[in-house]
Amino acid sequence: MSTTLLKRSRRAPVQTPAEKRAKGVSIPRDVVDVELEVDSRALKLSNLLKPFWPELGITKGDLLRYYVDVAPYLLPHLLNRAMVMKRYPNGAHGEFFFQKRAPEHRPDWIDICSIEHASASVIDFPIVRDLSSLLWVINLGCIDLNPWYARCEDVQRPDYLHFDLDPTPGAGWDDVCETALLVRQALDVLKMPNYPKTTGSRGIHIYVPIAFGPTQKQVWTFAKQFAQSMETLHPKLITAEYKIAKRPKKHVLVDYNQNAWGRTLASVYSVRPKPEAPVSTPVSWEELEKGIQITDFTLRTVPGRLKKVGDLWKPLAQERGRFHLEKLL
Repeated sequence: MSTTLLKRSRRAPVQTPAEKRAKGVSIPRDVVDVELEVDSRALKLSNLLKPFWPELGITKGDLLRYYVDVAPYLLPHLLNRAMVMKRYPNGAHGEFFFQKRAPEHRPDWIDICSIEHASASVIDFPIVRDLSSLLWVINLGCIDLNPWYARCEDVQRPDYLHFDLDPTPGAGWDDVCETALLVRQALDVLKMPNYPKTTGSRGIHIYVPIAFGPTQKQVWTFAKQFAQSMETLHPKLITAEYKIAKRPKKHVLVDYNQNAWGRTLASVYSVRPKPEAPVSTPVSWEELEKGIQITDFTLRTVPGRLKKVGDLWKPLAQERGRFHLEKLL
């Protein structure tokens, strides 16, 4: 059984619109290190000229500038969630390591979400609340963002469930898209709102915003039953088999187990450490039907897309319109 404790910083963050915070921040392109004022705080950024995608000419500074651009759309999806840090100090093609505990030598304005695990150990995760804390995390070498699936107020009760659609060997992108549309159809029958995004890797994530109430175990159980039902309905295309050795080829895994305790998925608008610097991007069902590719959405193209279409996942950051999963339990 786990508990959480939300620790507030000694100074409350400035409550201004994210758009205004991001608009006033400009990261220079011709310096290695810089200290900026962000959210009325002194923020040090380092190694800005370090190549993170050498073949694309993309530096660590470019990554930070991307997150400044998308912050108004991204931040609402990270609010009050523990952040599991996946750090790539040498860029997208270098070795990485996970860091759950916030560094001891951190600014006093980084808020903490303390989560007790089964071993009785308590881990202090950082929380990304605003632009300054977002840039602080990215400056540590985090390329993508991996937030907890429940808010810090109660990590045992998620406010969404999700499915990770992942092709097995022999299956392709078209198979993933076909599976996504079948999952959407089944969720629509249950009157469950559903929102797709590219993973930025090989697949598609489908999220369902749910009202606060069901426990993590109940959400996981429902997701498992749903995935197994999809396998039964479409056995030639879909599998719910979690054991890799038993998983059939030329199928698409509807992965329910990402709803298990402590698992995380790359956040919406996360850049992924893959070739072409792809971004996990919300898409419309119409776009999926017409045909899109993972590489349509990259660090260089997504900021412009957001200015045109806005945040297609805005409903996931709102309280209204969430599905009451307990009706189906």
